[in-house]
Amino acid sequence: MKVNNKKKRVVVTGLGVVSSIGIGHASFWKNLIEGKSGISEITSFDTSGHVTHKAGEIKDFVAEEFIDQRKIKFMARGSQLTLAAAKLALKDAGTQKDYFSKRRVGFCLGTTLGELPALEVMDRAWIKEGPQAIDRRLAFQFSTIHMAACVSLECKFRGPVRVFTTACAAGNYAIGFGYDLIQYGEADAVLVGGADAFSWIPFTGFNQFRSVAPEKCQPFDKNRKGMMLGEGAGILVLEPLEVALSRDARIYAEILGYGLSCDAFHPTNTQAEGIYECMDEAIQETQIPADSVDYICAHGTGTRQNDKAEAAAINRLFGRRTKKVAVSSIKSMLGHTMGAASAIEAAACVLAVKHDIIPPTINFETPDPECDIDCVPNVARKHQVNVALNNGFAFGGNNACVVIKKFK
Repeated sequence: MKVNNKKKRVVVTGLGVVSSIGIGHASFWKNLIEGKSGISEITSFDTSGHVTHKAGEIKDFVAEEFIDQRKIKFMARGSQLTLAAAKLALKDAGTQKDYFSKRRVGFCLGTTLGELPALEVMDRAWIKEGPQAIDRRLAFQFSTIHMAACVSLECKFRGPVRVFTTACAAGNYAIGFGYDLIQYGEADAVLVGGADAFSWIPFTGFNQFRSVAPEKCQPFDKNRKGMMLGEGAGILVLEPLEVALSRDARIYAEILGYGLSCDAFHPTNTQAEGIYECMDEAIQETQIPADSVDYICAHGTGTRQNDKAEAAAINRLFGRRTKKVAVSSIKSMLGHTMGAASAIEAAACVLAVKHDIIPPTINFETPDPECDIDCVPNVARKHQVNVALNNGFAFGGNNACVVIKKFK
């Protein structure tokens, strides 16, 4: 769904983040710019049969702080993270009680795994004790739409509800669709973002790919050894500018638009051409000059192929100006949070634009000639950020980039 003649300005008025480096956007941002790592030894399951043993698990999340005890048993962890982030975002938006429940509020969520952990529990119960041992409530939790439905029902939203499963770019897809819902006048406000819980199946799969680093994630470093998995949720509140101004809302930043591409190059590997086309479309769609981009929040997984392809695409798009564009990967701190990745990274872009501080790429030790970019190594940088480009690239060549601008 794209609109050629956009008339409405869409702004961000609320942020909710649940991550391994902080719950709530203030804690998240503080630790992000301090370069804190959320990677730790895995405790949610036994990793003795795996090659690696670390990930970005959220150790201090207490669902009861956000969700009624009677409802928690009907929600798997992905839904819990999603609802917590949504409630944080709504509170941050500064609305009075029931403000959003009386309006057409949509909810767009991106996810890679959905409630895969619920399936894992069902599977183990079946194997150990037979089908009669399966808790029937888990069957309802397993549906991917359940993550979005929990939020929509709990918050009494009346607008469209959508779930995007375009893997690691899903959060950006959700942001783009929510942006369009406002442009088309189909919603008065939209909560957008992504969420995924950490689980055994993807951790095992990526270990089998030999794409998980043993100790730390080092995006764009010459000696990078792979990605780290993580979990989390990031939710943004989008509103038309006139609505935000009418209620005297705090405005963090403006969403200018987005770009999409699907190169279908390879089931898992990214391609520089597809990444370039996606970034270029985002810039063309929003009608801004490429020279106006100050910061790119990279997809930056820490794998050899992905980082090389993304760096090549950035060099092609910006040419001689490449080294003047700051590029950082916060996955170096969080790990790869799958469907939540580009949503949490969008929150980081919004805060970078708001505060004029660029988060670092930590664990950077040795420059790679094949990744000839300014990756803001190890230390955050105070720098004016008027325009940020948020990159999200996924399996199958599903790419999405969102353009975020300082509000004036």
